[in-house]
Parts: sequence; C-alpha cells; structure tokens
Amino acid sequence: MIHYMNLNESPFSLIASGKKTIEMRLFDERRKQISVGDTLVFKNVSDESKTLSCKVKKLHIFESFEELYASLPLEKCGYLPDEIPFASYRDMEIYYPPERQKDYGVVGIEIELV
Repeated sequence: MIHYMNLNESPFSLIASGKKTIEMRLFDERRKQISVGDTLVFKNVSDESKTLSCKVKKLHIFESFEELYASLPLEKCGYLPDEIPFASYRDMEIYYPPERQKDYGVVGIEIELV
C-alpha cells in the first residue's frame, strides 16, 4: 500500500540525505493503516514537485512522544548531533498536543529510501 505525507523542508532534506530514518507522527486512524513493507511518499511542502519514496521497515508505537524520545535514537529521528542534548519531546507538541497523544498514541515509522 502507498501512503502520502507532507514534510517541511528540513526533515525532507534529512530523509533525502539518509540522516533521518525515523519519521514521528501521531498514531491516528490514518497512520494505523501503515504496515511494514508499505511505501511512504513524502511531499516537500516548500516545493511540491519534490517527493521521496521510502519503504516502511518497522513501526515503533508508544503512548507519548516523551516515551518515544526516551526509547529511540534521536539522531535517527532528525536531530543533528549537536542538537541532541537540547532535544525535547515537547518539540513535537507544536504539531501534536498532549491531549491528542493521549487519545491516539504516537508512532516512530522506521524507513529506508527506495
């Protein structure tokens, strides 16, 4: 199955370079449709002509981003080495408030470029 997602320029570039191999999202009804082996097509919101295709390798499901940040390697989630000491699960709250995390849980989608 193929799933489509939008990405801002920075995470898009990190996935394109191979530095970001885990995409973090709310585990809502849309993301619950994703399975290992599926394809994700990311569209760059800054330039919609740019897309990336990735294969889903693994799904890491957690109750919150706090739990995800404590469990997964943040360098694979898009943080640069010098940013990791300052990384906080609260960074994700601008996209997904705690109430929504509580309702759905969260997922780290482990991917590889195809």
